[in-house]
Amino acid sequence: MPTPAKPRRAKRRKPNPYLAWAKRLERTRPGLVDFTLDGLASIYGQPPWARRWDPTSELILTILTQNSADVNAEYAFIELRKAYPSNRPIEHHEPGPGWGGAGLPDGVPPDWTLVDMAPLEELVEVIRPGGLPNGKARGIKAALRAIHEARGDYSLEFLGEMAALDARTWLTNIKGVGVKTASVVLLFSFGMPLMPVDRHVERVSRRVGLLPAKATSDQAHDYFLAMLDPSRTHEAHVNLIRHGRLICHSQRPAHELCPLRERCRFVDPKAP
Repeated sequence: MPTPAKPRRAKRRKPNPYLAWAKRLERTRPGLVDFTLDGLASIYGQPPWARRWDPTSELILTILTQNSADVNAEYAFIELRKAYPSNRPIEHHEPGPGWGGAGLPDGVPPDWTLVDMAPLEELVEVIRPGGLPNGKARGIKAALRAIHEARGDYSLEFLGEMAALDARTWLTNIKGVGVKTASVVLLFSFGMPLMPVDRHVERVSRRVGLLPAKATSDQAHDYFLAMLDPSRTHEAHVNLIRHGRLICHSQRPAHELCPLRERCRFVDPKAP
């Protein structure tokens, strides 16, 4: 009789590195995440979530902020409104405490069809006040073209019906839209528990020790997804940004004002 075939062993799933880190952090530095969020809330409060505005405007404005100050991105967006006005209702920008600019004045949104159809050289000149106009103009046109080809219009409201990670994947499939940009759109337009990690968030988090030393900026987004209670994602993002701007500066941080100093590995490499 033939020898019966040995049953195949089921392949072991590779451990999720983000969940593994979250468990390790809780084991070796228990309560650090809550300590950080509660410490920041003690000086900045717990900012309530409010929709900033429609997701297409959020996407384009976020592209304009890349490697530029928020206030410069505002100037560029205002010029988009002037150059390509739509006949849609006036929109209101609700910047919230995490925004680094003054907030945009009320105005009609740009006509995205006109922006999409505009010659590249023309669009470059329109958004020049925001800085780095050549790359951003290409990014804006690529994003609008991808949305239109997939949906037949320029609305991103359908993303609000998707699971958060599926919506993030949809956006990051657009050339030039990274994890941070997608997370900003989905957090501030729909309240999805996705953590945008900018330079302020990353700096504070690395100093305290919330992130592994070798984590990349893109990986940081998923480490936060594993660490955070979803109900505190917006609070974490906004307060870490504010802390990075106001106290935990890249040069000469104001340790004496920091509520995190007793557990911060930047202050004390052996902090608990």
